[in-house]
Amino acid sequence: MPEPHLLGKLRWVLGGAVGMQLVDWGDLLMHGAPWLGLIGYSSWYRFAKK
Repeated sequence: MPEPHLLGKLRWVLGGAVGMQLVDWGDLLMHGAPWLGLIGYSSWYRFAKK
C-alpha cells in the first residue's frame, strides 16, 4: 500500500536518517513547510486573535 511522500521521509528521519543526503533533507523541508505554515498560522489565529 503506498504511503504519502512526507510520511515516508518522516519515518526515515525517525529511523535514524541513515543514508539521507542533502537532497533528501531539502525534499523533507519542501514537503513539510506547507504543513508547518498551516499549523503555525492556525495556532496564531486561534490564540493571538483577541
